[in-house]
Amino acid sequence: MRSRMPHTSSTPELEPSKILAKASTFLMVPKATPSFPKRVSLSEDFPKSNLSKTGPYADLTQSGTVVIISQPPGQSCAVMGGIMAQRMKVLGAEGIVVDGRVRDLVALAETGLPIWSKGTSIIGAGAETTFHAREVPVRVGETIIEPGDIVMMDPFENGVVAVPQGMVDEVLQLLPKLVGADEMVISDVKKGRSVDEAFKEHRNA
Repeated sequence: MRSRMPHTSSTPELEPSKILAKASTFLMVPKATPSFPKRVSLSEDFPKSNLSKTGPYADLTQSGTVVIISQPPGQSCAVMGGIMAQRMKVLGAEGIVVDGRVRDLVALAETGLPIWSKGTSIIGAGAETTFHAREVPVRVGETIIEPGDIVMMDPFENGVVAVPQGMVDEVLQLLPKLVGADEMVISDVKKGRSVDEAFKEHRNA
């Protein structure tokens, strides 16, 4: 199971619920503009663009997926706003995770979609970023998300988990054992037993 991704902000929901769906991905790259005239260079192992034509990435949203948007680190602009989010909702996105910045917070909330990001900005995407590729592996912190991985957005734990396609069966077999062990640990701790003792009996068994 891949680690929880470091996303901490989300649009509010009246009745938050967990979202479980396959991942689809959009990859952004930096571009030089008069406002942000940095020299742009991509490493040799960076994914090649696979776009047949240019256009707004939201129009390529796959229904029934959690959309993962990867923004280059250190940028000041937002890569998603109200228009893009509304289009993604209409096309059937289940949720959106932005490894970067968003804007138009009121409009994002009005979509009713769970939309999580690392931060916010009032600067539009065109100022320093451009859409580069879709349905390619993307890195979120130390986590690699591939198209088709199973993603869970959990508003109660305030985290996102991604499970690689090839590990779904293994995770499903492992989870009941982990949950059961933790339930026994909690029960023992409530009765006054030390965490160390409870761990040794239930988690290390």
